[in-house]
Order: sequence, then structure tokens, then C-alpha cells
Amino acid sequence: MARPPFDSAPSRDGPRVNDMITSAQVRLVDENGEQVGIVPTADALRRAQDVGLDLLEVSPNADPPVCKILDYGRFRYEAQKKKNEARKKQKTIDVKEIKMRPNIDTHDYEVKMRSIHRFIGEGDKVKVTMRFRGREMVHQEIGKQVLDRVREEMEPTAKVEQFPKLEGRQMTMVMAPR
Repeated sequence: MARPPFDSAPSRDGPRVNDMITSAQVRLVDENGEQVGIVPTADALRRAQDVGLDLLEVSPNADPPVCKILDYGRFRYEAQKKKNEARKKQKTIDVKEIKMRPNIDTHDYEVKMRSIHRFIGEGDKVKVTMRFRGREMVHQEIGKQVLDRVREEMEPTAKVEQFPKLEGRQMTMVMAPR
């Protein structure tokens, strides 16, 4: 079975170039970046072809639209480079989770604190979860004291984004680097 023909050309993203510019007149900026003024689109296209470059619609919402004479291939290449450079520089912030119990031993606590210090130092957020089991639910204040101790120790390097909050059988606190 044959496919039906397309009603319209597939839409393309990005600015309009050369023959795709539909307005009758454009405000033209030449290849040297100097304002030429308002000219008919056909004249602007001819000018671009004379110097061997493309006519690019820079500001389509202006009245009349602003068009610039430049090398479209080079324009797209540089835009892609900028986009890749921005992606390299961005830092994704992960949320790392540390789980504790209310009756945590001192050594276990110190190990967990070293991990929290490392995560905060790497620029990640830390979610500290205090889990309560069985009779520990009756003594939630013990778990709250442990979370307060964590908050006090991390005060110089981290700020609390979400203060300790009980959700079911666990109490959570979220910390972020300062």
C-alpha cells in the first residue's frame, strides 16, 4: 500500500533563510554589520547572492522583519558550538540520600557524616532520611535530635532546604551546599 503524499513540507526549526522569507520588505543589515535600511526582499536576496552569502531572517517579529547577510552554514556551526560549550559548563545537581536510624552508633554516624561532607563538597544536595521501626516511632524526638546534630555540624558548609519532616515511618531533611 502506497503512502499518501504530504500535504505540506515538513516543518523546520530555526530562522528562515533566502527564499523562505515571506514578507515583501525587510530591514537589511549587510555582511559588514552595517544598516542598509528598508529594502524589498527581492533586492535583499539579490544583494546576498552577489556577495555569495545567504539572507537570514534575524528578527521575524519586527515590522518589517530584520534580515542579515551572512554565511548560513557558518552561522549554524557556531550556534552548535555555543550550545555544546554551554552543555559542557552546566553542572547537574544530584540528590544523594543518606539513611540513618535513631539509635545510630558513634562510628556509624561519623562514617555517614564523612559521606555527607563529600557529597556537599562535590556540589550535590543531600537528603538525610531517619527511619523508625517498631517502638522507635514512640521516641521520634531521638531521631529529631540526630538530624539536628547533623544540621549543626554541616552549618558552615551546607544550608537546610527542607527542615526535618515526618512522612509515615521516616523523617527527612534536605541539605544543599552554601
